[in-house]
Amino acid sequence: MAGREVRVVYTKYDGSLHWHMSMRYLGADEHGIWLGAPAHSSVRRGSEPPVVMEQPFVGLFPDGQWWTATFNGDPAKTEIYCDIGTPPRWLSPGEVTMADLDLDVLRVRANRQVMLVDEDEFAEHQVRYGYPAEVIGKAQEAAAFLLLAIADGAEPFASQYLAWLDQVR
Repeated sequence: MAGREVRVVYTKYDGSLHWHMSMRYLGADEHGIWLGAPAHSSVRRGSEPPVVMEQPFVGLFPDGQWWTATFNGDPAKTEIYCDIGTPPRWLSPGEVTMADLDLDVLRVRANRQVMLVDEDEFAEHQVRYGYPAEVIGKAQEAAAFLLLAIADGAEPFASQYLAWLDQVR
């Protein structure tokens, strides 16, 4: 149902709470489920104080994929931010969760540069959390896919996300 509130919960691989927020269900398409939040929405990392986002943003939660994507409106410097993680699991229509695996692929708004970040955290957490070889491989495959798809202008990274973002502007 469009408009319902959805709790979004990213954990670390050991199950500890990472980023979490409430977003509004916008709809679904061939890419997955889209959630949105208007400017001035808050997000939290673990039990830290909330962070108020200046920009509106939408999240894409693709079924069975080892990534999620956030598309940010102005004035965010990062236009697209993809978290590599375990596939999203819908615990109910009002809650989705996944384990963040540290690697992130992003596109900078100003110069449209696409980059992979947090490789150092990924390496460190492979040891700390004991990522199985399959998890490491899936994370690396997802990062390689996203780097290419975003750089090549594949959808939904080219422009399809803009219609979803318009719903929360």
